[in-house]
Amino acid sequence: MIEITGLTKGFGGGPVLNGIDLSIAPGERIVVIGPSGTGKSTLLRCLNFLDRPEAGTIRVGDLTVDAAKATKAQILALRRRTAFVFQNYALFANKTARENITEALVTVQRKPRAEAEARADSILGEIGLAEKAGSYPAALSGGQQQRVGIGRAMALDAQLMLFDEPTSALDPEWVGEVLDLMRRVAEQHQTMLIVTHEMQFAREIADRVIFMEGGRIVEEGPPAQIFDDPRDARTKAFLRRVR
Repeated sequence: MIEITGLTKGFGGGPVLNGIDLSIAPGERIVVIGPSGTGKSTLLRCLNFLDRPEAGTIRVGDLTVDAAKATKAQILALRRRTAFVFQNYALFANKTARENITEALVTVQRKPRAEAEARADSILGEIGLAEKAGSYPAALSGGQQQRVGIGRAMALDAQLMLFDEPTSALDPEWVGEVLDLMRRVAEQHQTMLIVTHEMQFAREIADRVIFMEGGRIVEEGPPAQIFDDPRDARTKAFLRRVR
């Protein structure tokens, strides 16, 4: 079980997250929607301390981290339990597809390099890029780069995978292949927290949809309720705009 309690973050003197409370069951797929600038990406980044939250607690399995008192060791332990997929791929330009996947296995999980490379090759096969193992990011399409980014997260066997608008930087022709891969990851009962503007995808993949505005969770529920019968006026207004 993953428990987030009272998570708070501000930038430039203004609040971005206003005391977020959220529970995520093992294997649950949660999609976060809402207008730009409302804290969706910040929520994900705070969950593995890419941005340090100012207050609140994060519990992943047997690890509980108090944001205000978190030590380097606790942050590293939290990052070992989570995996992040960035909207702009965030691959190392000077490393091959295989090396981009092995890097975290060696440096964060301390796996022997041979074991890490074998795991990377297995993952590249799963994501349909075995023939690109020795290719650098510049030689890959946007969709292929994002599939490597997802593969890197898959390799970590994390308790929680965080997806920050994984298709927003892609040309339309590459969006489908990335969404298809995410569907395959979801079928493996991977716990997922996804920020996306792909409403149809959210409806298909989510067990629960969360609507955020102003740094708060305004409404949450099954996809059919949120998309077909939203209860909050702000949720209704947002969905009218994006449809």
